[in-house]
Amino acid sequence: MISRGGFLGGLAAGLLGHRASHVAAEPAPETNRLRLQQIAAICTAPQLVAEDLLRAEGFSDLEYLKMQGAPTTALAKALASGQVDFAVNYTTNTIRQIDAGDPITLLAGVHVGCYELFGTERVRTVRDLRGRKVAVPEIGVGHHTFVSMMAAYVGLDPGKDIEWIIQPAAESKRLLAEGKVDALMAFPPDPQELRAKKIGHVIVNSAIDRPWSQYLCCMIGGNKEFVRKHPVATKRVVRAILKAASVCATEPERAARLLVERGVTPSYEYALQTLKELPYNSWRELDATDAVRFWSLRLHEAGLIKSGPNKIIAQGTDWRFFNELKKELKA
Repeated sequence: MISRGGFLGGLAAGLLGHRASHVAAEPAPETNRLRLQQIAAICTAPQLVAEDLLRAEGFSDLEYLKMQGAPTTALAKALASGQVDFAVNYTTNTIRQIDAGDPITLLAGVHVGCYELFGTERVRTVRDLRGRKVAVPEIGVGHHTFVSMMAAYVGLDPGKDIEWIIQPAAESKRLLAEGKVDALMAFPPDPQELRAKKIGHVIVNSAIDRPWSQYLCCMIGGNKEFVRKHPVATKRVVRAILKAASVCATEPERAARLLVERGVTPSYEYALQTLKELPYNSWRELDATDAVRFWSLRLHEAGLIKSGPNKIIAQGTDWRFFNELKKELKA
């Protein structure tokens, strides 16, 4: 079994020299301290895989904070307050924070596709959710947000037309298997488990089904004050995470082993399947502004934000580093 140090050293060896001249020509980061959340989701693997790449960028003091409470809510508060400096998160979660006035800046896209909507035989399309029971872990988290956006997109009122059943993921899967709920929104590794056990069927897979698959769903967000005070450090963080996303795309077996070793998931098989299914190199091709505009419109349609896309883009995005790095890391 490969050790953590061996894994990180091995994957970094081939990447640390990539475009090394660019790194050497830049000034050192304004701070060597970086605070990140201890990830709890397979799809945000690039942030974990980036550890040695971040150290190579000059961050010798790395701190990983464990979030207390519901992961989405806790991370939102931590990034806004400056407890953590950067986070890879579902884009709609961050847009909702920007709409609420939280000091967060979207900096770069990472990949498309995380969520899959599963249903019983009673539900074949999103329109069939009218009057049905849909299980989500909380109101306001990504699972609920995505179902709400999809429902509004086909003309349903998510607040009136859907009966929301609030249950943790394990209980929701059991209820779906027993036909006691009609649908649930699943997040890795739950889609992989549901498919393996032949529970329900996939109604929408956001990694492959249009229009959802055409827009970056996970992005790098930064605390606005950190980004303002530390532009060199910010660029170096974004570069390390984008390189790590490429590792997830090209060496999914090694990345999956690290996720298991770090306790993100107990199942190597489901982790590997997730890493192989998600297009971790989509940041190279897709337009980040288009993604923020698309998700902002969908959130507004669903009644989940008040701001229009132009305001969200103007107040909560900064693509300077991303645009530079897309050219620098072009392969």
